[in-house]
Amino acid sequence: MPDFIAPDGRPRCQWCGGAPEFLPYHDNEWGFPVDNDQQLFEKLCLESFQSGLSWRTILNKRENFRAAFHYFDFHQIAYFDEGDVQRLLQDPGIIRHRGKIEAVINNAQRAIDMVEQEGSLAVFFWRFEPASDSLTAPQTQTTSLESIALAKELKKRGWQFVGPTTVFAFMQAMGLLNDHSLTCLTRAWVEQARHQFKRPM
Repeated sequence: MPDFIAPDGRPRCQWCGGAPEFLPYHDNEWGFPVDNDQQLFEKLCLESFQSGLSWRTILNKRENFRAAFHYFDFHQIAYFDEGDVQRLLQDPGIIRHRGKIEAVINNAQRAIDMVEQEGSLAVFFWRFEPASDSLTAPQTQTTSLESIALAKELKKRGWQFVGPTTVFAFMQAMGLLNDHSLTCLTRAWVEQARHQFKRPM
């Protein structure tokens, strides 16, 4: 698949050409390693909301989601009740899907449990970082053995809306693998960031 040539004349991943807002997200966020629990939780929730929809829809509503869910502070979301569910179902700025909203609340509770058990969400998630030699060519797969294993473990722990495809997209975005195309300008930046990144333990 040919690269997208950005306005600066340099190549990026092809999907950057899909919408103007994709380029800054691609260059500044996608694939850079993250060890912040709140950011990890946010991304997993947003990937869950994306299920059946486009990432552009979610990205354009991201600030609305952050406002509605206390910037994805799972310690606060864990105490949401039916009144909060009703409030969110009336919020036109987000995706008003009861099952996905209730999953975020459930997953916030499971996140608190995980922090108590593992020390942090980051410690748990980075345990599933793929070996570099286990990956095929960039952006040629939507699941992996690691995303299947991670989804299975999350479901075992009571998490919801976390299938292997959703989890793989989360892993791509949070830097557990560098899935930028081989000729993409940002690939080298991400590789350097991953090289310097201290894996949580």
